[in-house]
Amino acid sequence: MKKIGILFLGLISAFNFSQNTRFVYQVSMKTDSTAVPKIENAYLDISTEKSIFYGEKRMKRDSTIRQAMETRNFNFDRNSMEQFRTAITYSIEKNHATKTITYKDRIARDQYWYDEDRTFNWKILPETVKIGEYETQKAETTFAGRKWFAWFTQDLPFIDGPYKFSGLPGLIVKVEDEKGDYSFDLKETKKIAELPNFESRFGNNIKVKRSEFLKQQEKFNKDPMSFFQNQGGGFAMRMGGNQNPQNEAERRKMMEERLKEEAKANNNPLEKN
Repeated sequence: MKKIGILFLGLISAFNFSQNTRFVYQVSMKTDSTAVPKIENAYLDISTEKSIFYGEKRMKRDSTIRQAMETRNFNFDRNSMEQFRTAITYSIEKNHATKTITYKDRIARDQYWYDEDRTFNWKILPETVKIGEYETQKAETTFAGRKWFAWFTQDLPFIDGPYKFSGLPGLIVKVEDEKGDYSFDLKETKKIAELPNFESRFGNNIKVKRSEFLKQQEKFNKDPMSFFQNQGGGFAMRMGGNQNPQNEAERRKMMEERLKEEAKANNNPLEKN
């Protein structure tokens, strides 16, 4: 009878987590090696079929833009959108059935996406520690030019984690690189109705190989305005609807300076290679 009771409790637990679940991570990112780390929240939303990792600010920004497009009311200026500026511009989708990890990010006005072509070779270590309410075990791997340490728990029935990290026998509660430039720490768990849809509402969705994505990203960083022109414009929206520069040349100059500053400040990316 006792065994039946334990099995019943296990089935209830599995049922509860079969619903859509959101794991909120605090992300620390030292994107600029000369500056202090940026701190943001990010969500790992998991369903029975897939998971999506994305930034909290991006979700709020996209919601604001979506509402403006639906109401045709673009009466917001650049200052009102500053609160949504984020270092987590990408989203990452993991397909549970195919084990595919898909990375999506916008370059200028188009959204590019590629399937990750590298795998995680984890080494599980004997060290254990309790993080929050979870018993975790340590693991290490080398990925994208950095050595990473992760702490995973088997208390939760998910083989997943923040960013592209996955493949350990449990949910990754914490992961950080050896130098402490980047870290992802689980802070909260909640149920959600459904996973978000990040399909682009403007521009094109372009599938490429990872190597081609990096080439396009480098071209954009070197000459952002030419990149926008080749895509058919699209920079006015990023400047904000209420901006009133004296002329087109001034607007272009402002945009170009800001984009180059952003690219220069991103001198310590999460993925080094």
